Parts: sequence; structure tokens; C-alpha cells
Amino acid sequence: MNLGMNGKAVLVMASSAGLGKAAALEFCKEGAQVMLFSPFEDELKSAQTEIKQATGNEPGYTVGDITIADDIAAVVKRTVDVYGPVYALVNNAGGPPAGTFDAFNDAAWQKAYELNLLSYIRTIRAVLPLMRKVGRGRIVNYTSSSVKQVLDNLILSNTFRMGVVGLTKTLSQELGKENILVNVMGPGRISTARIAQLDKIRAEKSGMSVDEVYQNAIKSIPLGRYGTPEEYAKLTVFLCSEANTYITGQTILVDGGMTKAF
Repeated sequence: MNLGMNGKAVLVMASSAGLGKAAALEFCKEGAQVMLFSPFEDELKSAQTEIKQATGNEPGYTVGDITIADDIAAVVKRTVDVYGPVYALVNNAGGPPAGTFDAFNDAAWQKAYELNLLSYIRTIRAVLPLMRKVGRGRIVNYTSSSVKQVLDNLILSNTFRMGVVGLTKTLSQELGKENILVNVMGPGRISTARIAQLDKIRAEKSGMSVDEVYQNAIKSIPLGRYGTPEEYAKLTVFLCSEANTYITGQTILVDGGMTKAF
């Protein structure tokens, strides 16, 4: 299948590691012109080198904080200056702290809002004029399987990830006539640093080993294992590609069948 990504400008947020880096790698395999973004320059340089070695296609990178509006404006401008109008945006951000309702004050709620919802609003606002000018675009917003079935001890994530779903569904209605497709992807238990951190927290709270936490977790996954970042990234590329011409406003989980909710 020809995905039609060759030469297209793609901005992947939070892409120095984890799911964002995996997506950037897959886009580069397809010949896209990719801009990485993260606060961690050493990790960005490492990701840039790794992706170039794997694909022969070197992505650019911009250092910045996804919660700072000026940094978002700067990475969009740099992407346009280097590669041209943004064709595809992948919104991604690290997860907020784990904890229950009583653990968080107003400051914690505000920080989680800025990280996991307002940042997405700002990046979309920044790229929309570019997409509208060329009459097409693709946006994929990363969330979590919690948008279908809430996860214990993750109230901040559960709350703001649902806001992203509402944002996405509404935008799909508003932007469809402009050939801009907007979708949500939610990972289940994908082998990333975030999942490793959450497994460690569960192990410490339960008195189990991390391996015991893993063995218990995979009992609820029909495929019997955690997913890989590559498996997740391949769907991202498809949704952003020219092969996707009629999927918009959808929330798609990559979870090995773990989530039992419809």
C-alpha cells in the first residue's frame, strides 16, 4: 500500500522517547519530513541519530516545553521554515502523576490540564491555518485506554484524556468539509517508560515484584503480552496517511483486546 507520506511535513510532539519517537521512526521509514519536539535535547539528539541510522532519513528537532505557548509556536514555525506546511500533527504528551482524588490540589489539576489538554488545543490552533491553506491535513491525538475504561489511581489522566476525546470529536465535525481528519489513539499496555513507571508504582503499593505485576497484567490481555511502540506507531502513520481518506472523529485503542468496554 502506498501511504503517500513521502516528502510530507509531520510534527510529532513529545517525540524524544516512547510512543512519540516510535511514530517519528515509522514516518521517516515512509519518507516523511519529520520534526521532533521535546524538552530534552540530549534525548532528541539520540533519537535523531537512531532514526537516521534506521531509515536513512534524518528528522529535525526543536527543544521546547509543550506547556508553553511560545514554544509550540516556535516548533510549528521551524517545521514550516524547514519542511513546509504541516501536513500531519501527532499530539502526544507525558502522563500526569498517578494518584487518587484526595492526593491533588488545584495546582496539580491545573498542571495536568495544561499538559494533557491545553497543549493539544494550542498545537492544533497553531497548525490549522497551514492545513486550511493547502486544503488538507491529518491530526492524531494520543490519549489512553482510560477513555473507554477508567484506570485505577489515575484520576488526572482519566479526566483530561476524556477532554481530548470531546475536542477531537467536535473538531472532526467542524473540519471534515476542509478535508482535515482528526482521530484519537489510545494505548493499552505498551512497553514504554511510562508503563514501566506505573508497574513499579503498583509493585511498591502491592508488595509484589515488577514481574509479578506484569504477569498479573497480561492475564487481562487476550493477546497475552504488552504491545510494542512499533505496533502502536504503525496505526498512527496509517491514520495520518493519504491511505486514510474516510476515518475521522474516531477513538481507536491499541491494547491487544484488553479493554472490555465498547
